[in-house]
This record gives sequence, structure tokens and C-alpha cells, in this order.
Amino acid sequence: MRRVTAGLTASLVAVAVVLPVHAEQPAPQAARAKPRGTDDLKAEQQRLQETQRQLNEQRAKAAEAKKRETSLLAELETIDRTLADKKGEVSRIDARIERAEADLKVVRGDIGKLAGRRSEQEEQLMRRLRALHKVQGQSETLPVLLGDENPMQRRTAIRSLASLSAADARLIDQFRSTSDRLEDRKRRQETRQAELATLRVDANREQLEVDREAAKRRALLVRVREDRAYHERMVGELSEAAKRLEAFIRELQDKQQRRIAKAPPSKPGIEPPGPGFGSLRGRLPWPADGKIVAAFGAQVHPRFGTRTYRNGVDIEAAQGTEIGAVFPGHVIYTGWFKGYGNLIILDHGNDYYTLYAHVADILVKEGDDVRQGHRIGTVGDTGSLTGPRLYFEVRYQGKPQDPEQWLRQQQRG
Repeated sequence: MRRVTAGLTASLVAVAVVLPVHAEQPAPQAARAKPRGTDDLKAEQQRLQETQRQLNEQRAKAAEAKKRETSLLAELETIDRTLADKKGEVSRIDARIERAEADLKVVRGDIGKLAGRRSEQEEQLMRRLRALHKVQGQSETLPVLLGDENPMQRRTAIRSLASLSAADARLIDQFRSTSDRLEDRKRRQETRQAELATLRVDANREQLEVDREAAKRRALLVRVREDRAYHERMVGELSEAAKRLEAFIRELQDKQQRRIAKAPPSKPGIEPPGPGFGSLRGRLPWPADGKIVAAFGAQVHPRFGTRTYRNGVDIEAAQGTEIGAVFPGHVIYTGWFKGYGNLIILDHGNDYYTLYAHVADILVKEGDDVRQGHRIGTVGDTGSLTGPRLYFEVRYQGKPQDPEQWLRQQQRG
């Protein structure tokens, strides 16, 4: 039994010795394969990172393209607002230049007058000096003053010299005062000239900004006119803008109706108002001098064939042409409205409203009451795709009317 046990023990030991040797033999192969697995993992990670980077770039490009596709009116609005600000700054600088030039003209006139006056005073002083030299050369005054023979003559001589001395002193003071004023005007002239130079540099810089924004605006409008995709996007945005305006007008109507409902009843004895807006169909004055170049109603684009509907008319007029209220009314809105630029809305009572868009300068404010012909603004191209013009609407109970049926027909374009 001992021999069997011993033999079994020896066999187990042998197996134990042999097995670890065989188990460790593949280890060198695994060690040789490990670097290849790590490199593959790193390469795969790099490929994934590059793919993710490209995906992010594509997403960014798509977002930017989407932004461009849906913000043509916003881009136009940004340009128009910047352009208006820059034009306003140029106008303010031009006004300062005009004032500085006017002041400089006055200063130069003063310099000329003072220079002439000082020359006259200088000539007077020179004559006095020559006279004094002559008196000193004759040497007659000094003996009279020192002598005792004739006190009366001496007193007369002293008074004469004192009078001459006072006159000379006044003449000298006047000369000095004139010289000081002349120097002051010259310094003021230098200051104004330096200010003018600075203002002209500022004006040139702002004008360059105006030109740059105007170029951006022209480029955008060229794309809208020439590129079908841009044109169709703009048409879509303008349609949405018209819907927003419809909703906005309904809100204004509701506010006006609530305001009227809260107003106290009119006192008896008050003179009734004149003819209402509705009685003047075909007899209203035109809001601006010009001609209608885009009519009310359904329109088909001549190049792209897109169909649109206009709730008003475009009156072509020169930049800066005065805009007048077509009927007495109450100003219920002034400000920027996307797709229309600067917009003015008047409430004429009895559910009649008029709208004036693409305005350059708004000359009234919300809450104002205006008479017929009252100057409410000037024609511009804010929000316009086709240059300076007035967009004009007539609405009754919120619904658009054909303005040509309301305006005096002798000015129909």
C-alpha cells in the first residue's frame, strides 16, 4: 500500500510539473498578438472620431442652410435696420458738419473785421508815435513845464499832455483788446477746422458702412429675383408675414373695441362728425404722389409663375416723398413689421383702417390724432424688394379692400 501511495504521489507531482509548463507555452503567442489588437482598437477609435467630426460638420452645414432658407426676411430686416441706423448717423454727422461750417464762416468773417480794425488802430498808434517824436524834437514843452514865468501856460501844457496820454492809453487798450479778440477767433478757427476734419473722416467711414450694407441688400435681392429657390422661399415668408399682419390687425381691432366700450358716452349737444370714411369711395386723396405699379388681388410672377395675393397696392414714388393720411384718424401702430418694413396703421372709425408700409421716416407716434393730408411719414424702401415705394392698404372690418376703388381716379397709374 505504501508503494502504491508513493507511486501515485509521484505521478501527481509529475503531472503537476508538466501541466504548468504546457499551460504557459501559449503565453508568448498571446504576448505577440496583443500589440496588433491595440493598434486595431486605436485605428477604429480614430475612424469613429473622424466619422463623428464629419457628421457634426454636416449637421452644422445643414443647420446653417436651414437658417438661410427660413430667414430671408430676417436677413433683409437686419440689413434694413443697420442701413437705417447708418444713414441716420451720416445725417447727424452731416448736420454737425453744416453747423461747424456755418460757425467757421462766422469766425472767418470776425477775423477779417478784427484784422481790419486792428490795422486801423495800429495806424493810429503809429501816427501818435510820430507826433510824439516830433514834439520831443521841438523840445518846447519841457521848458514850459519847468519854467516859473507863466504858471497859466504851464497848467495848460500839463492838461494837454495828460489828455494826450489818456487818449493814447485808450488807443493802446483798444489795440490790445482787438488783438486778443483776433487771436481768440484764430484759435476758434483752428479748433473748428480740426473738428471739421474729424467729422468728415467720420462721415466717410459711416458712408462706407452705408455702401457696404446697401451692397449686401442688393446682393440679397438679386438672389431673390434670379434664383427660383430663393424666390419661392421669399414668397413663402411673405405669405406668412401677411398672415401675421392679419392676426395683428385683429388684435388691434379687439383692443380698439374694448377701449371704445370703456369710453364714457358722448355728451348731448356735441356736433356730429362729418361724412364717414365709407361715404368717400373713389374720392379719397392719394397717400403719396406716384403711380400704382403693383395692383390689388391675385398676382402671377412673370418669370417663375408663382401665384400670390396682394392685400394692397404698391405706389411707386421717389425716396423721401411725403406720405399723407387719406382721412382723419387715430394712429394705432407705428414701428417695424417683418415683411413690411416701417409700418403705420390708422384707425378711421366705423371699422375702417388704412396701412402705410415701406416708410423711411415715421413722423407720428401711437396715440396721435391726424387730420386728412397730415404728413405722417416719408416714402422709403424698408422691407421692400423692389426699391422706394409706398405699400398702401384699405381695410374694412379687418378685410382688405381694393385701394384703387377708394382713391381719386385721376391719379391712377
